[in-house]
Amino acid sequence: MSSLIEKLKKYRILLLMAGLLGLSISQQKLIMPFVYDVIKSDLFLIDSKDKGSNLPVSTSLSNLAFMHCNNYIKSKAPPNESISFTEKPLKAWDIGNYEYVINAEINVTSNAVPTTKKYTCRIVYDNGDNQEGLLDIENWSIVGVSNLQ
Repeated sequence: MSSLIEKLKKYRILLLMAGLLGLSISQQKLIMPFVYDVIKSDLFLIDSKDKGSNLPVSTSLSNLAFMHCNNYIKSKAPPNESISFTEKPLKAWDIGNYEYVINAEINVTSNAVPTTKKYTCRIVYDNGDNQEGLLDIENWSIVGVSNLQ
């Protein structure tokens, strides 16, 4: 048994190189073709009329998203705070498939001390291309609100 270990120690660099070569070949011939097939499939395809943009937008849907985010924040506020909202968000992004990111400010008065806070809200219109229930908050999902500081 010890002679086998001595032989393996003698060829350890060669074994390491063979192992790396085997990993490289298996990735090229087995793993990557499978990954490319998954990418070509429509597994991740979202077919929607709302394509989104990486630039800030101001549309009727982004304004509704802003309104629903404000209502959500107001519903979660402590009763001793008075909250007022700005007329428009600082920025709003349509990230596609009726999903919006809203960046805005709110004015909070707590114990007669007014402060301005910024927040970011991510919200999704759940009914997609069917826009009959835009005003109903039940048709929207708040993914999260952050930076409320």
